[in-house]
Formats: sequence, structure tokens, C-alpha cells
Amino acid sequence: MKTLHLVYFARLREAFARSSETLSTDAATGAELVAELAGRGGAWADELGGARVFRLAINQDMARLDDVLPDGAEVALFPPVTGG
Repeated sequence: MKTLHLVYFARLREAFARSSETLSTDAATGAELVAELAGRGGAWADELGGARVFRLAINQDMARLDDVLPDGAEVALFPPVTGG
């Protein structure tokens, strides 16, 4: 079991009605964490379990879903950002 500090930005923060949380989890990778969160149902499943696009960062570095989650990591979930 590890403890992660999750941070949500933009539309995800609004959809989940929170900007952050601390989670105790057995998730080993980003994909496992996302599956666990989507399993909460409702907005969580809508945003993370389907075709909606989002990005993941681990300890402020962009990450892939198969990246390993270290104990105590900050994991940020956010929609893609565009700009010029």
C-alpha cells in the first residue's frame, strides 16, 4: 500500500468537485490508478474511463500511464493544454 497526493486541474477539478486528495492505494502504475479512480463511477468514470483526453504527471514530470508510481508521489491529472 502506498500513499499518493493527487492533484486535479481545470475541468477535472470541476468535475470531481475537489482540487486534491490524499489516497492510499495498491495501484502500481498510472493506468492502475486511473482505473481505480474511474471505478468510483459518475464523473470519475465519465472523465477517466472513456474517450475523454487527459494527461498525467508524476512529481511534476509528464508521465505515461504505464509509468510506476513511487510511494509518496504527487500525481497530477489534467486536460491537455493548448496555446501559442
